[in-house]
Parts: sequence; C-alpha cells; structure tokens
Amino acid sequence: MSHAYEFPLDSSKIREFARAVKSENEAHFGPKPVIPPTMLTSARLIWEDPERTITKLTGFDRSRILHGEEEYVFHGPLPGAGQVLTCETRITDRFEKPGKRGGVMKFAKLVTEFRDENGTLVAEQNSTIVETARPPKAEEKQA
Repeated sequence: MSHAYEFPLDSSKIREFARAVKSENEAHFGPKPVIPPTMLTSARLIWEDPERTITKLTGFDRSRILHGEEEYVFHGPLPGAGQVLTCETRITDRFEKPGKRGGVMKFAKLVTEFRDENGTLVAEQNSTIVETARPPKAEEKQA
C-alpha cells in the first residue's frame, strides 16, 4: 500500500522552516537555500492528499497516535529551493505489542522516498507511528 504526492521546495518556506527550528546554518537562508533535514517531515503534513493520509491508510485513530521514531537518509546534497520532490510513502511493516497501561498498541513502519525531477532518489524518511490502546485521559492531556 503506497501513495505519491509532490513537494515543491520554495525558498521562502525553507527560510520560514529554518527560522522555526532555530537553525543558524547560513545554507538555509541564502539566495538558493537548502532544506533543514527535518523539513521533510512537513511534506506529509502539508502536501499529502487528505483522502490518502497515512492514518487513513493504516486505519489508526488520530486521537491515539504517537510518533515513535524518525530517521532520514540523504543520498547526496540536501535538496534545495526550486526543486519539486516526488514523495512516495509505503507501509513496510505492521505489528502489535501489549501496552504498559493495558490493551494492545499497534505499530506501523513507513518509508517515504523523495525523488527529484529526474527520478533520482535524493532522500528516504523511515518512520514509526504508534496507535495506543486507548486515548489519554483528560488529566494526562494537560500534563
């Protein structure tokens, strides 16, 4: 199960993201800025088709999702302003484990490939998302 979408890299958005993550790297602010590596996470949040989100594809309940882990692998220089990356996400594994507060936690491992205009693989994002057995209680949400 996978889906693809485009991620246009606009210089103003690169600078905005770099400021948001408090980057001091000049490479993120020049006339042709390159992305901060973690900017790839925003691709899914902004550009993914709302009808084909990972939560919809996995069937996970959004109110019970946790971010398990994230890893980026770059296959050359960081992508930069003016490029349009094609992103394709696939679920590579699904499994369950008993939760510490009772119930079963569900896990999904995802790989997103980022390809440039020539189809060259420029980066991979490896993620794990977790669905907890139950939503947090009101007092847990405030903590």
